[in-house]
Amino acid sequence: MIVICEECGKKYQIDPAKIRGKQARFTCKSCGNPVTVNKAEEAPAAVEPVAAPSSAPEAGFQRQAAGAPATAPEPPTAEDRKEGKKEKKARQVSTPKRLGLRAKMMILFFLIPILCVAAAGWLYIQQLQDLSTLITAQSSDMVNEMAEEQVSEIAQAVAAECSTYIKAHPMLAKGQYNETPEFRDVAVQKVGETGYTALYELPGTDGVWRTWAHVNPKIIGIDMASLKKPLGKSFAGFWRVYTGVKKDKVSEGYYTWQDEDGKFRDKFMVCAPVEGSPYVIAATTYLDEFTRPVQRMIQQAKKQTRRTRNILLGIVGGTLVLIGVLVSIYGHRVTQRIKHLTEAAERISVGELDAEIQDTSGDEIGNLGEAISRMQDSIRLSLERLRKRR
Repeated sequence: MIVICEECGKKYQIDPAKIRGKQARFTCKSCGNPVTVNKAEEAPAAVEPVAAPSSAPEAGFQRQAAGAPATAPEPPTAEDRKEGKKEKKARQVSTPKRLGLRAKMMILFFLIPILCVAAAGWLYIQQLQDLSTLITAQSSDMVNEMAEEQVSEIAQAVAAECSTYIKAHPMLAKGQYNETPEFRDVAVQKVGETGYTALYELPGTDGVWRTWAHVNPKIIGIDMASLKKPLGKSFAGFWRVYTGVKKDKVSEGYYTWQDEDGKFRDKFMVCAPVEGSPYVIAATTYLDEFTRPVQRMIQQAKKQTRRTRNILLGIVGGTLVLIGVLVSIYGHRVTQRIKHLTEAAERISVGELDAEIQDTSGDEIGNLGEAISRMQDSIRLSLERLRKRR
């Protein structure tokens, strides 16, 4: 005959001839429930399955009878109990290890937003830096051009004044230009903070370039080519601009000049011919004396750009950290609730109908917990009705 465990539904084939006495008892190897077998008991007829939720254990809904000879059960041993626990554990629902809900939430709501926000922030910072660089570079170029034009205008204006004075004083010898205060004030004027103008003569038949009005009286009348040695590396650039002037053509350009403190700086010089004479007015100065206020403004703009970039990075970083913390906390709570319901469902599936379900929230997960609780009650009632019918 077939004996069925009322607790878990496991079936055993028992030979009545091997039962000593009126009844025998043994422990179910699956769930550990004690089972009593009466010798005179006939094999139970098949029981109609009781309507219940589809996820209920098969043990509560089917009872089949079949007569087949079998050996009598022996009292359960420790090894039998151990095997029963293993079988019970094997009956639990197991799912393949895949990407969990929490990991998916971190990817969808944290990792992807991080990448998007970081990319957008990086592009914004790059555009901000490019815009700042473009504006400052163009501003610097524009100021340099304005300074060059201003120096050129000064040179041409002084050349025009010298032309007028020379025509008005034809008896004044060129050797007296630097000694005559009136002419010297016209020919030697201040350019910027440290710059100045000077008057020199185009070379004659001897091919010598000479200066006749200058802030430094030591070079008056000397061959300017003799300055090659004292000027050193600065002479080549200076000489290129100095000798590039023609009677009807202005010469201008940059050259490196060594200051009294030993530092080398770029100077800008414009040489404008004096109309109606063999003379030339040279106006030279450091352009940074004109562009220094703009350079300060450019430096302030760069600092402001760096400050804005740092603030933006702080905002983006803080936003990402906040998103990460919120997603992590919420994901942990959701997954813990789902894990609790999963464990409860697994316990119910192996016959532990007293498993406690605690999820009273009003969201979808709470509705799932209530559905599992109703299923648990339905299975319990179905098993009680089945025991009463038997």
